[in-house]
Amino acid sequence: MKAYIFPGQGAQFTGMGKDLYDSSSIAKKRFQQADEILGYEISKTMFEGSADELKQTKVTQPAVFLHSVILAEVLGDNFKPDMVAGHSLGELSALVANKTLAFEDGLLLVYKRALAMQKACELVPSTMAAILGLDDKIVEETCETIDGIVVAANYNCPGQLVISGEVGAVEVACEKLKERGAKRALILPVGGAFHSPLMKPAREELAQAIATTHFANPICPVYQNVTTTAVTDPEAIKQNLIAQLTAPVKWTQSIQQMVKDGATHFIEVGPGNVLQGLIKKIHPEATTEAAKIE
Repeated sequence: MKAYIFPGQGAQFTGMGKDLYDSSSIAKKRFQQADEILGYEISKTMFEGSADELKQTKVTQPAVFLHSVILAEVLGDNFKPDMVAGHSLGELSALVANKTLAFEDGLLLVYKRALAMQKACELVPSTMAAILGLDDKIVEETCETIDGIVVAANYNCPGQLVISGEVGAVEVACEKLKERGAKRALILPVGGAFHSPLMKPAREELAQAIATTHFANPICPVYQNVTTTAVTDPEAIKQNLIAQLTAPVKWTQSIQQMVKDGATHFIEVGPGNVLQGLIKKIHPEATTEAAKIE
């Protein structure tokens, strides 16, 4: 069975999407539409902007989303998913690709989500850190012993877990986790504590936006970050999408469940190849590839 997977924030690169724009009239139309919807030339920033410009959450999230959903649309009849999943932001790309969300609605939700997260980041100094080479349970237990907010945020693959929270608490956690045997505890260059309780204000804003957005019945199940299971009910998809902002991204568990449910072939749709690498660590027997325009 074919599973299409969609990357999240961090997959962006300078010049992203330009090849799509130049090679497809469908892509050209979508990029122009995106510029109109957002009220600024995001296409120009994607094609010509610096790495620093692309790093801003309010730019990164719509940029990665656009690259992914436009590529999925350009694939045309070659895009035949049995199931889809997305890493964090990528879940919204997956929901446009499997027809739960219209392109316009998906883009507006991504933009509102990005702005709300940016605002939440500015309320409390916060960050994230990658913990490598340690059992998940040890990371979880250690976070629970630390004063302040620090939680397990991204279960990326076995031996790679990202923690998230207040700057001081994350720094203390990193030191304690190194003492407990972590190969590395690396503070990440991110704007704030995504997928932690510090995103609660953003979750409330996103909930309001989702309440007024139409969610249709999808053409195939989405494996959501919060539940890790196949979801097709539009109301359940909405609630999981809201919960995702303050809950961990259970990517390892989602891929394991997709494999149990029959996935053998994973196709990454969007910029970069990070998810293919993670899947090879989660399930080495899986076939992985990047989506390509014929």
